Amino acid sequence: MSYIVRKFRPEDLQQVERINRVFLPENYPSTFFLENYRRFPDAFLVAESESGNVVGYIMCRVEYYPVSGRTLFLGHVLSIAVAKKHRRRGIGEALMKEAERGLKRYGSHLVYLEVRVSNEPAIKLYEKLNYGVLGVIPRYYHDGEDAYLMYKLFRQVSDEEIESSLGWRVRPLDKKVRPQG
Repeated sequence: MSYIVRKFRPEDLQQVERINRVFLPENYPSTFFLENYRRFPDAFLVAESESGNVVGYIMCRVEYYPVSGRTLFLGHVLSIAVAKKHRRRGIGEALMKEAERGLKRYGSHLVYLEVRVSNEPAIKLYEKLNYGVLGVIPRYYHDGEDAYLMYKLFRQVSDEEIESSLGWRVRPLDKKVRPQG
């Protein structure tokens, strides 16, 4: 089965919410999806099957952080999910790559995300896409599980700027895994 990655449209909301409810333990109200779509349409995408069904999505936003006399634009992957029977087909990777392009169009210096420390398939995907681990966010998820904060640089950002903008959120690892980019 083939699919296309395209921008989210408001008429996709019901299918996106269904994927979010079924495949992720963290759920968002409709207004959250629509507000992110309104503000950052180039970074809210869906994967659509040949039959026209939404089988995956990614929702991102851009956050602003003043540091070292300038403002950093931080792309944030808020949520990504692919329906279980459509996994292992490159859909998650395609969604990530297209979302990164959208975040770059918004001027993002870097992109970051949180991922469950137990979610090995997602961690492997992010590592393949040159994300590094900044640290651990203790008890980030509602069930108490920790999250890794992972990030990827798009433009030159100093270690001090990364620590100032994102590092306060994490407990450092014994050994930092830096992005390759």
